[in-house]
Amino acid sequence: MVEIVKSRRAYNADGRRAQGAATRLAVLEAARELFLANGYAGTSIPAVARAASVSPELIYKRFGPKPALLKAVFDVSVAGDDDPVTLEDRDVIKQLQADDDGAHIIATYAAFYARTQARTAPILLLARQAAAADPQAAEVWDQMNAERLTGMTHFAADLHRKRLLRKGVSARKARDILWAYTSVELYELLVIRQEWTIRTFREFMTQALSAALLDD
Repeated sequence: MVEIVKSRRAYNADGRRAQGAATRLAVLEAARELFLANGYAGTSIPAVARAASVSPELIYKRFGPKPALLKAVFDVSVAGDDDPVTLEDRDVIKQLQADDDGAHIIATYAAFYARTQARTAPILLLARQAAAADPQAAEVWDQMNAERLTGMTHFAADLHRKRLLRKGVSARKARDILWAYTSVELYELLVIRQEWTIRTFREFMTQALSAALLDD
């Protein structure tokens, strides 16, 4: 009898977790759609709640105010899903860390970045615009950039540790080069304004980063 009760409780807990994950994803999808359609200022928590068929109180409880919801939408755009796995623990990052071939590392990263930026650039540009008018949104924009700088710092340090950087390129300089090339502004100029394809952008990133960072 005790074993039956425990099994039911475990089943109910799993069901609640699955329902919670589905609700969270519905909120994030609704928020992304409304942010991109109406802009940051034109999107409200109640509007997102209506679109996701949840209460505004649930959104505030799970995500916080609108700037925090925007950050959550961005995080999902980077990862490609809402699984509770950090970017550092994702397969592509582990592959880069395990690889010792400089050219292959850059090519793999460029492909990952170009694919990811296609999802994240619209949210980044929206956050940048919102930051100009909303101090709380400005904090989120700063956080996004700080996280990218941290990522590039780790990436550059890994290239330096593996002795893959060309002569005269320190880990700090490599970080700054990666920081510049992964800015949303570069993607905006080439892909959005000049209408480069993702493939062309990926090839450009591979060639540019290889030339700037690696030995010939």
